[in-house]
Amino acid sequence: MSINNNIWEVAEAYLNGSLPEQDILALKHRLETDSVFAAEFHESTNLIRSFESSGKQKRFRTMLQDIHQQQTTTQPARKSKLIQLPANFWRTAAVAAGVALLTSTVTYTILNPSLKKSNSQYNMIRREVDNIKESQNQLKRSQNQLEKDIKKINTPTATVKYTGTGFAITNDGFFVTSYHVTKGADSVYIQDYNGDYYKANVTTFDEANDLAILKVEKKNFHFGKGEVPYSFSTTRSGLGKHIFTLGFPKDQMLFCEGYISGRLGFDGNDNQYTLVLPAGHGQSGSPVIDENGNILGVVTAISGEAEASTYAVTSKALVELVHKKLPPNTLHLPKSTKLGHMNREEQIKKMEAYTFSVKVYKK
Repeated sequence: MSINNNIWEVAEAYLNGSLPEQDILALKHRLETDSVFAAEFHESTNLIRSFESSGKQKRFRTMLQDIHQQQTTTQPARKSKLIQLPANFWRTAAVAAGVALLTSTVTYTILNPSLKKSNSQYNMIRREVDNIKESQNQLKRSQNQLEKDIKKINTPTATVKYTGTGFAITNDGFFVTSYHVTKGADSVYIQDYNGDYYKANVTTFDEANDLAILKVEKKNFHFGKGEVPYSFSTTRSGLGKHIFTLGFPKDQMLFCEGYISGRLGFDGNDNQYTLVLPAGHGQSGSPVIDENGNILGVVTAISGEAEASTYAVTSKALVELVHKKLPPNTLHLPKSTKLGHMNREEQIKKMEAYTFSVKVYKK
């Protein structure tokens, strides 16, 4: 038998004495030179010895059960009473118990050195695993530091001149904001909800309707893990329609809600709505959303304090800009919403990755 065969078969042959002398010599050399093989071999022999010991104990228990069964079957059924076991039962049990005790003692004596050696090998393996874990932790710390350094490199050092809000129209980097926010900019960045900065370029715009479509420069960029969760309405909504918006008048996202108060916008503009909606500087470009998760418009301006009105360009004007100004198949607007069956808190959480601050830099 070659010691390159199944380790379990080699271990069985070794224990039952059927392993040839030349194979024993080869086995001894392999055990001394191959630590992995040695560990597996000793584990196999220990298991075989354990099985043999367990088998003897099982046979002893079976013998006791058989004797008990014989005693109970020879007695007629009657009310419970004390049964006097015959003397030969106790002699048999005593002999069997002695055999079991001797077997257990011999097994422990044989296995004890191997167990100590196995424990030593286990401790060595555990130290190796600990070393690997520590190396992985060091790599993770280095990666985190590298990500921080990259974030610093990507963070603009110039002073922000204007801020606004933008939101995704596709998940691969296209987004919309107000044209007046980006007009005349030397560079435009977005800052997402994680605080990361990404540079963007204007793809097209509609100055008359105050809309600009931009795209993040980063290759293979995605705003979130899934497709944009809202749809864009191509029909006008009526008076009293409840709406809400998410925007960045400050460094954090703010939620505001209100309703459509006028079918026309500033100076009777029929591509706008008039809203009763709290809004401030920095919220230009914010999405106007209904309770079902449909984009109805884009915040474009706020009126004076006396009127306290907000104006929004209709989403219909945005859809027309995409179809008229961009080459065919440049982007595909989502046609269905995933927000319809969510409560307001869930809707906002879902939109966080797709709504962000727009930072404009000018010399």
